Amino acid sequence: MVGPGGSDEFTIMAALQFIRYLNSSKDVLLVHGANLSLSVPHNVASFACGRTPICEECERLVASGVVVVAAAGNMGYSLQEAGAFAGFESYRASSITDPGNAESVITVGATHRSMPHHYGVSYFSSRGPTGDGRAKPDLVAPGEKIVAPVPGQGYEVMDGTSMAAPHVSGAAALLLARHRELIGHPARVKKILCDTATDLGRERYFQGHGLVDVLRAIGSL
Repeated sequence: MVGPGGSDEFTIMAALQFIRYLNSSKDVLLVHGANLSLSVPHNVASFACGRTPICEECERLVASGVVVVAAAGNMGYSLQEAGAFAGFESYRASSITDPGNAESVITVGATHRSMPHHYGVSYFSSRGPTGDGRAKPDLVAPGEKIVAPVPGQGYEVMDGTSMAAPHVSGAAALLLARHRELIGHPARVKKILCDTATDLGRERYFQGHGLVDVLRAIGSL
């Protein structure tokens, strides 16, 4: 399962490869960024964390000059469904999902939509470190009770890091629109967004660098 609509890893990789094809066929980048509000299952026994096919494809896309933003995943919450502790609720560490495990992408966790300082990181938001010990997520953004478009020209109120990631993609787009010298330099865009984020006072593996702040990011240059 890849995202709420369902797909497969090959299809997502083909889409990312097509972006590289579009950009390579012109003298300037046609596509400056990609938002990946999805999770891909990780075959832990076969691939190192951050080195799965989808992660490697994301790394190639970033290396080609495209900003890639990925949802951290919604695996931060655990419910024991059977046994003596059935019904017991807890939190999961090291629960970042692919392609959020890719080093170069901007991995986004979720916060409360209106009171992030008070409530901190959403209970469902996947937490770091990655399976191989790297610090993730990179940022957090509003991901609870977000009004989102759905097929059929409708909308629903939804929760998830897939709702949070587009906030950061929008921030990156605004940053690129205002400072066009950043186009083609995704590492710089990532650093600026991370360096200007608002600290929520939570653990690094929960909040990353903090809550994205687009006005501070644009004004920092």
